[in-house]
Amino acid sequence: MVAENPFGQVLVAMVTPMTAEGEVDWPGVESLMDALISQGADGLVVTGTTGETSTLTDKEKLQLVTTGKSVAAGRASIITGGGSNETAHAIELYKASEKAGADGVMVVTPYYNKPTQAGVLTHFRLIADATDLPMVLYDIPGRSGIQITYDTILRAAKHPNIVAVKDAKGDLAEVSRVMNQTDLMYFAGDDANVLPTLAIGGTGLIGVTANIAPEPYRIMVDAVNAGKLSEATTQHQLLEPLVRSTMTHVPGTVAVKYILHGLGRISSPRVRLPLVGPEESEAAVIEADIDLVQDVPGVDFSNFRPDRNAAAGGALPKVAGTTR
Repeated sequence: MVAENPFGQVLVAMVTPMTAEGEVDWPGVESLMDALISQGADGLVVTGTTGETSTLTDKEKLQLVTTGKSVAAGRASIITGGGSNETAHAIELYKASEKAGADGVMVVTPYYNKPTQAGVLTHFRLIADATDLPMVLYDIPGRSGIQITYDTILRAAKHPNIVAVKDAKGDLAEVSRVMNQTDLMYFAGDDANVLPTLAIGGTGLIGVTANIAPEPYRIMVDAVNAGKLSEATTQHQLLEPLVRSTMTHVPGTVAVKYILHGLGRISSPRVRLPLVGPEESEAAVIEADIDLVQDVPGVDFSNFRPDRNAAAGGALPKVAGTTR
């Protein structure tokens, strides 16, 4: 299965570094991309939820793909995430992403308009028809308002371009059932479920916390591949307080930018409205979790200097986002 995997196993749902004014910090983007690849990432998912796809313009999304291809220079795959709840817009965007050099597309379930499963399936199939790129279905009912049901996943799997699922639903029994019935690869879409997903035969992760610490996920995946479960479990345990700090108090994007800025890895923790930086109480619990992090490979929190003032509020960019 891994030999036929066009994406890799350790994929980072990458944040989009921005200036204090909320414009994309392109040198910061390049620096973060290079660091993540150098520290063990097989691929970068740009313009996903964590990349603030909802408030990026299509031009910015395509630039993230071209920048990623340039920085990766063959060292990692570049997958474009997000999509649209308008099928025509999604098709347009993914066609342009293919021309920009994307190695794959990750397509979220249509949100807000809440189509039936027939509509979900048609949305996925038409997008899959529109390019030659391998496609990951993104099942995240907590954000989209609807799940991809078992029957719909099985029907979608018959399309030759639909090759994987990013699962943020957390139903590992269903994951096992689908993997028994199809050749779909499964990527953990919830950082707390990376090791359980790998343990039942999943392919890898599309991780948020991996923005901060890709190396322990590399160790974990390599250990599972080598049949060394105890070694993988050690990394899972070391990561637990860091995963909690990024995934449970505020949106993952907000927490990751706050932490990366505190580590000196990005120039600003700014997010675009309606996202805002952590409030005092939220920052306090993030920092309390960070205080519990010990011996995570590739991260030194002894010099962690969070800046609540720099993170406060959210930015209104000069050009509005995603409407066609």
